[in-house]
Amino acid sequence: MRFAVYEPPQAQAGPVAVLYYLAGLTCTEETFPIKAGAQRLAAEHGLMLVAPDTSPREPRLPGDDASWDFGLAAGFYVDATEAPWSAHYRMYSYVTRELPALIKSEFATADTNRQSIMGHSMGGHGALVCALRNPGQYRSVSAFAPIVAPTQVPWGHKAFGNYLGANRGDWLAYDATHLVQQAPRMDTILIDQGLGDKFLAEQLRPELFEDACQRSGQKLQLRRHAQYDHGYYFIQTIMPDHIAFHAASLRHA
Repeated sequence: MRFAVYEPPQAQAGPVAVLYYLAGLTCTEETFPIKAGAQRLAAEHGLMLVAPDTSPREPRLPGDDASWDFGLAAGFYVDATEAPWSAHYRMYSYVTRELPALIKSEFATADTNRQSIMGHSMGGHGALVCALRNPGQYRSVSAFAPIVAPTQVPWGHKAFGNYLGANRGDWLAYDATHLVQQAPRMDTILIDQGLGDKFLAEQLRPELFEDACQRSGQKLQLRRHAQYDHGYYFIQTIMPDHIAFHAASLRHA
């Protein structure tokens, strides 16, 4: 697995907090560093940025590039249980266990006791699931246009059916709208959603997560933005707020 790391200037003086970013469908570990405009913001706040790839790239599996929303660049941040994906597509364990361990062992500048996570689209789904399933591991979580209820939308049906099998009860372990009703309450979750997003009505369904948070007592700041779409111009525009949001949570040891 490949991942990108940005170390801020403050790392020269001592360990800095770590902010993970999970990218969306079709992306690689290079998409966020190139398109999001986050490095200058991380430099201002003294944050290390870590962006993993969105799926394994080797070994190649039959049909892994047959469609753009499953297989290569579409790992959906789950631990697959169905062959042949289960041998290699274990993105949830990679993000929550293997990658943090690598950062801790290979980057002396990383203060891994202070971690937060964010993501976009498929990566927003991943960020929410990782945070909700691991209370205390992340100081804060945010998302841009996340897939909040994958068990109820076509993207999730396709990915989960292939990675996790036909038993839809097993899918709930990776559904933020389900998890937020059971997980311990955490600090405010920040989500930004463009209202010009072509995936909004069919694939993203933020109102489902909003309702689940209201019913469970989880604090949520869901901000809706007229005309913005699903792309990185939207992410660039909102990124300063998200970096500042996480920096505030990560500031204190």
